[in-house]
Parts: sequence; C-alpha cells; structure tokens
Amino acid sequence: MLRPRHLRIMLSKYGEIGRIFLQPEDRQVRRKKRKSGSGSCSFVEGWVEFRDKRIAKRVAVSLHNTPMGTRRRQRFFSDLWNMKYLHRFQWTHLSERLAYEQTVLQQRLRAEVSQAKRETNFYLNNVEKSTHLDKVRKRKQTDGEQVDEKKWDFTQRPTEEEFQKRKKRNSDTQRHLDKTRLLQQKSQSNVSLLAKIFNSTHSE
Repeated sequence: MLRPRHLRIMLSKYGEIGRIFLQPEDRQVRRKKRKSGSGSCSFVEGWVEFRDKRIAKRVAVSLHNTPMGTRRRQRFFSDLWNMKYLHRFQWTHLSERLAYEQTVLQQRLRAEVSQAKRETNFYLNNVEKSTHLDKVRKRKQTDGEQVDEKKWDFTQRPTEEEFQKRKKRNSDTQRHLDKTRLLQQKSQSNVSLLAKIFNSTHSE
C-alpha cells in the first residue's frame, strides 16, 4: 500500500516536495475490510505540492499513465500513475473541501442516528402498549369480564391481474356508455327529421 512517505521518496527525485495529503477510503469500505480480516487502509486519491510550479507541470505530464516502478521487482511496478496538474489550485481549497465533506458526513451520521432512535422508540412504545393490553386482558379474564378481541383490518392493494380486470371492465363500461349516447343522438336526430317531414306535410 502506497503511503505518504513512499510517495515523497518516489517524487522527490523530480523536485522539492512540499505538503502531501492522501484521501483515505470510505469508512464503510474499511469496516467491510475489517470484517473480512483485512485491517489495511487504502487511499483513493491524493494531492502533492511541488515547490516549483514548472516542475509540477512537467512531472504531471511526463508521469501520467506510466508505470510507477521502473523495475519489475519494484513494489508498485504493475501500477500506473494517474496525475493531473491543477491550475490555480491552492492548498486552502483542499482544506475547505475536506471541511465541507466532514460537515456533510457529520450531518448524515446525525440523521442516521436520529432515524435509528425514532425506530427504537417506536418499537419500545409498541412493546409497552402490547404488554399493557395483555395485562388488561388477563385481569378482565380473571374478573370474569368479556374480553373484546381487537380485529385488524388491512386494505390490500390489488394484484396486477385484478388491476387489469378492473381496467378492462371500466373500458367495457365506457364503450357501452359511448354506444348508448350515440344511439340517443341518432334517435333524437331521427325524431327531429320526422318532425320536420310531418310539419312540412301539414303546411302543404
């Protein structure tokens, strides 16, 4: 695993190195690794500060997409550099980004903890209510009183087959209504036509 001191040694031969920061992998990924028996921590990305910007540009262009090691027996020979020079980038920008990510992470953790507390309280309240109802029911049974068993009525969503049948039934009903309306319109037009004919006959 590449660590900051390894990275400093590998890049110092190209120029003077300033600050180095490597971003650790997500906590959930590390937690999964611990469960699987691997306690190592990997880094997903990093930033390296060269004292000279010109050297930084040249190193980023020349090393990008090239093997990290020059000999086959070297530790990182099979890995490739993935470098990019960040124009007008300052170290304060990185600090601001890390502070923002930390704030977002804390907010997410607080939301998850709050949700877990609500679910736990809801479960405990239901258990307490159930225990209380059981005590009341047993006391009534002991006193010889009638115990009303509470029935739960849940409305089940229709299945896909029921939905299609209902849709077809509604479609057939709509066609029947359209047909009836069309017949009524034809009947009215026939009545008006007959009325015109008879009225014209009487006038003659």
